[in-house]
Amino acid sequence: MKLLLAEDTKDLNHALTVVLTHENYDVDSVFDGQEALDHIAKDSYDAMILDIMMPKKDGIEVLKEVRKNNIVTPVLLLTAKAEVDDRVTGLDAGADDYLPKPFAMKELLARIRAMVRRRTSYNEQTLNYGDISLNAEVLELDCKNSVRLSIKEFELLQQLILHAEHPLSTEYLLSHVWAAEPDAQEDTVWLYISYLKRKLQAVLSDIQISGEKGGSFVLAKSV
Repeated sequence: MKLLLAEDTKDLNHALTVVLTHENYDVDSVFDGQEALDHIAKDSYDAMILDIMMPKKDGIEVLKEVRKNNIVTPVLLLTAKAEVDDRVTGLDAGADDYLPKPFAMKELLARIRAMVRRRTSYNEQTLNYGDISLNAEVLELDCKNSVRLSIKEFELLQQLILHAEHPLSTEYLLSHVWAAEPDAQEDTVWLYISYLKRKLQAVLSDIQISGEKGGSFVLAKSV
């Protein structure tokens, strides 16, 4: 699973990255809020871990921007602040959980597992269409290159491949990919379509996704 870790204390950032990588998470680690937003604009994650006290933009500002853009990815806030008001502010801004420092690594891992519980087995281990392969075992898209996908990216591309060359409406995708996230909206679908378009370009595939925001989307071979 893909995680974004935003923590400005370098030693703690490094320690968390090492532990999470050891637990088989694919981790992108950043050191300030603006860098976190830059990563979120380019890629999809299964969960985000945000320190509240960060330079440029703090964790609450990042969280508010994420939720404003209809990104429903689970978010865990880290902070040295222990006051109730700070916890309430984070939760009201859309956080899924809150962990005050100092904390035990075991507790952090347990909270991440609780946030990202998802379906981990799929009917098809590998799906193929045109020049791409979608590997369920490692959540990987393969063509001339390979890229790792978040679970939502995988599930969205899975639906598009299973219905290749047939239009799928935004409503259909919300009900089949985001059924457990009632806050997801058409902007959410459009954002993840944009992520997948970039991933298809990254693996040098001839496959394209066409469609307009709020409408239907079709996966097809380029003419």
